[in-house]
Amino acid sequence: MLDIKFICENQDKVKANLVAKKVDLDLDELIALEDKRKKALFEYETKKAEQNKISKLIGKYKSEGKDTKEIFEQVQDLSKQLKDEANEISEIQKALRELSLKLPNMLDEDVPTGNSDQDNRFLKEWGKKKEFSFEPKNHLELAKINNLLDFDTAAKLSGSGFALHTGIGAKIERGLINFMLDFHTAKHGYHELNVPFVVNAKSMTGTGQLPKMQEDMYKIENEDLYLIPTAEVPITNYFADCSLSYKDLPKKFMAYSACFRKEAGSYGKETKGLQRLHQFNKVELVQISKPSQSSLALENILSDACEILEALNLHYRVVTLCSGDTSFCSAKTYDIEIWAPGEQKYLEVSSVSNFRDFQARRANIRYKDEKGKPQFAHTLNGSGVALPRLFIALIETYQKEDGTIELPNIIKPYINGGIS
Repeated sequence: MLDIKFICENQDKVKANLVAKKVDLDLDELIALEDKRKKALFEYETKKAEQNKISKLIGKYKSEGKDTKEIFEQVQDLSKQLKDEANEISEIQKALRELSLKLPNMLDEDVPTGNSDQDNRFLKEWGKKKEFSFEPKNHLELAKINNLLDFDTAAKLSGSGFALHTGIGAKIERGLINFMLDFHTAKHGYHELNVPFVVNAKSMTGTGQLPKMQEDMYKIENEDLYLIPTAEVPITNYFADCSLSYKDLPKKFMAYSACFRKEAGSYGKETKGLQRLHQFNKVELVQISKPSQSSLALENILSDACEILEALNLHYRVVTLCSGDTSFCSAKTYDIEIWAPGEQKYLEVSSVSNFRDFQARRANIRYKDEKGKPQFAHTLNGSGVALPRLFIALIETYQKEDGTIELPNIIKPYINGGIS
């Protein structure tokens, strides 16, 4: 959520940002509501002051033996007016908040302008595409040869868009999760949480999934509960309505979770195999920082996520998302794209974002600065890498000519010695 004062003082910038982020919203309506709120509040406070002034006269009149009937009626009339105006202000504030929640975060100035992923800016790459003396197989072929996945049974159980890992495939998935959790704990100092996979609407609103992405969320019928799209939601809301000390920052938390998404807008996108699922596993990294440190924290989370891929010796590149490809809540986002030899393309495996104070305003996450003044914190997150596409790249990179897989030594202890 943006500061209403900032919105009113920077209307042209906010309107340009709406265009850049491809969000259709009438900012003039929001400004008009804010003007209406200010006017109503001024009238309320004026009448309240008048009521207080007249109320003081009642005691004076009584002590002087004067008739207080007329003045008492004035106070009662003002009380009724104040009650009506308080209700009006409450309705205006409710409408203003509902509209404000639909307003996207402001983009950082260094975010490239563009409309789609074709306009994203290359930042860096690590390693090289692996060369094979044979034509590499894709993950579906490798899964069949090694009995790693069973999509037919998954479809029978749940429908399309779900995966079932079997045997060594399940061990690889579990091993990668444990590897990442241990890696980030030992090397990067993240505090691990085991989070709920369902949260209430307040939490989803706090991190920005509601109301913007309502249609992409799985809601539990007749309950104020949603399946989480990422562990970012429960981790970040861990600090909702909290006031931290500047001495406590930055906070670094992580969690494994299953993630649930309807993928309502995925029509026409690549959905083969593990590439786009309604349920998948991920290890999420979240930091809460002071505003002055959040740009550096973004680079740190990016480095932390990249180190996982480097430890597994997997080639990747990093791009800065353009304005039209940056999410509703983000001020700036890096995508890490991993090379999948069997697919012959890069797959987005992690997004690392700085939300500035956008989520903190929605979730009321504050800290007291060095002078004891309350400030909104900055929130950041990055997947410390989404499992499905990491799984794809891993088995495709480490395949042999006969279709068997020889995994790198660093991951073998997590999979009972690997599959060789």
